[in-house]
Amino acid sequence: MNRREIEKALKDYHWMVKEIARLRKILGGAGERLCRQYGIESTLPKPKGINTDIVYNEVARRERLWKHLEQLVKKVAFVESHIHLISDDRERTVLYCLLEGMTIASIARHLKMSERQVFRTRDNIVSRMSGMSGMSGLSRNLNKEKSCV
Repeated sequence: MNRREIEKALKDYHWMVKEIARLRKILGGAGERLCRQYGIESTLPKPKGINTDIVYNEVARRERLWKHLEQLVKKVAFVESHIHLISDDRERTVLYCLLEGMTIASIARHLKMSERQVFRTRDNIVSRMSGMSGMSGLSRNLNKEKSCV
């Protein structure tokens, strides 16, 4: 992930976790609204040009939700797997406040810091996380070169 994606993931972490739980609850059960029409509704003309297969539409909708869920899980897992890189207590506190969804101004008031200091601390956190994500790719490349020699 690049710096901008990491900043966005830190900012959106609090709602992404809630959305993951909601999507898992929705996708855990069987599809609803998959019943046949009976009576007068079944004899009425159907609209032309759209797919009226209810089961197909439900499967397509659930497939889109699964893809969205996978993207959210990747982002949340990245953030959670890189939390251990932050060792400074103040930086870790700022990180946890960001993950809870607090604004920069509220974090500054909470920690008795200026907003500029909070921005710098957030930038340090992002640079550490982005630096280590690039290092993992570097170590893979070094292992490939080493195995070829």
